[in-house]
Amino acid sequence: MKYPLCNLNEIPETGTKLVDFFGRQVHVYKSGDKVRAVANTCMHFGGPLDFNEQECKFVCQWHQAKFAAEDGQRLSGPAPSQSKLMFLSTRVEEGVLHYVWGE
Repeated sequence: MKYPLCNLNEIPETGTKLVDFFGRQVHVYKSGDKVRAVANTCMHFGGPLDFNEQECKFVCQWHQAKFAAEDGQRLSGPAPSQSKLMFLSTRVEEGVLHYVWGE
């Protein structure tokens, strides 16, 4: 299965782009030389995430749990200490970022 998320030229150099994904949202962003897609869901109670560009981390809008943008690891807050954000499996083809599964 392959599902287009967005064109690469729509992804900002800094910050994230929120993209609809089967009734939910994902943050799409650049991390070094990689393009990443992470569910807009905190691992505490499922709250939405904001992206803090200066600190390069995601912060839960509800309870302020913080997660590293490069690997999704919890940094602080009420989310379980070993929790990690949910990244989507992606692939770039012809200038489009796709979610891929089962290929």
